[in-house]
Amino acid sequence: MKNIELPTEQDTIDLAAYITPLLKPGDVVLLGGDLGSGKTFFTKQVGRFLGIQEQIDSPSFVLLKEYNCGLYPLYHLDLYRLKDEGELLDLGIFDMLESGITMIEWPELAEKLLPYYTIKMVFHFDGLKRSVDVIPAEEYEVYFS
Repeated sequence: MKNIELPTEQDTIDLAAYITPLLKPGDVVLLGGDLGSGKTFFTKQVGRFLGIQEQIDSPSFVLLKEYNCGLYPLYHLDLYRLKDEGELLDLGIFDMLESGITMIEWPELAEKLLPYYTIKMVFHFDGLKRSVDVIPAEEYEVYFS
């Protein structure tokens, strides 16, 4: 695990600029952290670096947003409102995992069911300072040492 301080929005943008070229179809990025800690902002930046022109916003109410206009499809999920694993399975996310990059906010419910993840990121904001813990899958550890 690597903790990265994010004192400015530009630092989060720079982190997205670093991580995005590492991602490929089939990769799953888990985004944990409290409300307002930076999960959606980070996802917007990844989308931007994938070349997605349309507005990326939180999928809180629709659970899943799909963007097919970039280098790869981007699937953005927000599982905050789900109550059990059955609801997650009903979304059919496991059928699409291989075709694009999947970013999952509030991933706790999904972690038990996912066959793998590429990078887990836990965002922190204490009202003054922002940081993120980056926990890469084994094959990605070299990029975060």
